[in-house]
Amino acid sequence: MKPGKPATGRRFRGVTMPTSSHPVIRRVRRQGVNPTIHGNKLWKSSLLLIDYLNKHRPAHCENVIDVGCGWGVSGIWCAKTLGSNVTSVDADPDVFPFLEASASLNGVTTTPVVSTFEKLSTRQLSRFDMLIAADICFWDDLVDPVFNMVNRAVKAGVKHIVIADPERSTFFDMARRCETRHCAEILEWKTSSPIKARGALLVLENA
Repeated sequence: MKPGKPATGRRFRGVTMPTSSHPVIRRVRRQGVNPTIHGNKLWKSSLLLIDYLNKHRPAHCENVIDVGCGWGVSGIWCAKTLGSNVTSVDADPDVFPFLEASASLNGVTTTPVVSTFEKLSTRQLSRFDMLIAADICFWDDLVDPVFNMVNRAVKAGVKHIVIADPERSTFFDMARRCETRHCAEILEWKTSSPIKARGALLVLENA
């Protein structure tokens, strides 16, 4: 094991991220909880999102929706660092025990909501200042639902939309549509310390 990399968890920009060997995660697994839609670990794209927001603090972040949240580290960071009220959304209810364990380690809570991208209405999205997401456009048949969700978020008046990805072609298909329709930016992003991560960000400022 390398120095500074404990088996049970790591810290990144002030947030503690438990690994599968952390006692709280092992406790959840012993309960027979098993996410089925890839919400089975922490994904590095979340680190890109956190690093970007840490360097570019959003002007509006009181109410944040973390879509396709998985274990929810990005939303947990927003709650802990920005003081945001975070709603954590995922289509798989089995991710939430892992999210709650991770949030508890960081001394925060988020509001869990089970929903697909398609079911997030303009009215629901209008409650939020910022929409964040990481690793949510990993299949061809997710391109349209994610793009349409972004369209509804823009219409709803969400001020900041930031989506991170490890540079999948499906992500770029979705992001280029947002670039054309909403003048969004597509940024290359990487971190080097304390954890290396590399990928791309879709950044949309809805002034």
